[in-house]
Order: sequence, then structure tokens, then C-alpha cells
Amino acid sequence: MATNTLPERPWQEPKQPIVRGAFIVMEGLDRAGKTTQVEKLANALYESGRNVETMRFPDRTSPIGMMISNYLQSKSEMDDHVVHLLFSANRWEKVKHINDTLAKGCTIICDRYYYSGMVYSAAKRNPNLSIDWARAPEVGLPRPDMVVFLNLSTEEAAKRGGFGDEKYETSEMQKNVRENFVALKDIPADEGQDLQVIDAGGSVEEVGKAIWSQVVPRVEEVEQGDFSESSTGNDTAERRKFGKEVRKVQPWNDSWEEMTTGIVN
Repeated sequence: MATNTLPERPWQEPKQPIVRGAFIVMEGLDRAGKTTQVEKLANALYESGRNVETMRFPDRTSPIGMMISNYLQSKSEMDDHVVHLLFSANRWEKVKHINDTLAKGCTIICDRYYYSGMVYSAAKRNPNLSIDWARAPEVGLPRPDMVVFLNLSTEEAAKRGGFGDEKYETSEMQKNVRENFVALKDIPADEGQDLQVIDAGGSVEEVGKAIWSQVVPRVEEVEQGDFSESSTGNDTAERRKFGKEVRKVQPWNDSWEEMTTGIVN
């Protein structure tokens, strides 16, 4: 079983004053290479003179996390709603730590976050567990400054070592997960603004370079508190500021069905 914390990096004095650290999330299908790229990105950012911490969800070290771990390893069974709320609670356990870490100027690179929570639960196709229901408990969590989705076909993911070891690692489940993630990119909501899709089919070095080119400009914006031009899912230009306070996940104005009508994966 994977551990929850990657190697610690000693604190180093920043080269220049910064407003706060950036909150970067890595998402993708199982076996897409997230953990490898999280470590690679964190090391590169640290070597550039930044302070960096890595996180992983679920955090299997807490009592809630251990319940989740048993479920994922098929050692226990739970109702879909119950396990989803456990995943959400596992994230809420870390809110203070996330905010405190970013406030002291340390960037966080996080392996999975609430995107996976809502997308995986909805991918079960339980008619009583919609993606709208799954997202509701996440409102109020720290909002990532960028989410990188490592896009890999389900066929390629299934060829990688270890696929099938845990409950969600089936071709049908991963297909549904990928469809939901791709649709998120085009919705007129926070997720549509924050999500960047990276082709994960290349070599480790190729994927790493693509991630670096997307992430570093955003980290710099957050560190400096700069205004940044962005565009929402409906192509409406917006000005936003990355301030000292970490933004929070906001409720959706429209339902998932309304936002995804006409989106072709």
C-alpha cells in the first residue's frame, strides 16, 4: 500500500517575498502516473528555490483514512453514500493544515483531491448519487489554484503495472471516470477554469515537461498575488486575483446536467 507522504524537503529561505504558496492538484485515472509526476514536480519546484510539501488523498493514516483503505482493498463493504462522505471527511480533516502551509509560503502539490471524490462516486452510475450530490459536501474546501488532469485512455491505463489491485480499478469504472473528468474542463464553473488537461501517454520526461510549462506560471502568479486573465467555461473573460487568502470551493449555479448538455467527450 502506498504511503501518504513523499520525502520531506527542509525549509529554505525564499529568494524573494511571496504572498503565499500555491495549491496545485494532480488528478487522473488510476495508473496514469500521478504519484510519479507529483514527486517530479515537487522536486523541481524545490530545486528552483521554493518550499514545497506533497499530500495525497485519501490520507490513509487517519482513522477515517484507514476505513477508506479497507474499503478500497475490498476488506469491507459500505453504501456508496457512506463511503463518499468518508472520502469528503478525509479531505476536511486536512483543511487547517492546507491553509496554514500555504499561508507560510509553502506550495502544496496534492495527489488527488475533491475532483476525484465527486467524479469517482458519480462514475458508479448509482441513480441516487449524482455528481451534484457528490460535490455538495466539498463546498467550502480550499480551492486549488490549478488542477492538472493526466489524460490517459482506459486501455493504456489497464496495461500499466498494478492495475486491478483495488476496487475502482476496472475498465468500465475508469471509462466513466475519464468521461466525467473530460467534461469538467468545459463546464462554466470553477472546475472549468482551474482544470488543465495534459496528455499522459508520453514518456515520464515528456509528461513532466508539459506539466512544468503549465504549472510554473500559475505558481508565480500565486506567489506574487498577480491579476490573471482567465476564461470561464462559457468563454466569458474574467479578472481574478490570487490573494493571501486561499479561495474556497463555491456552490454551482447550475446542475451538472444543465452544464454538460451538448458536451462531447
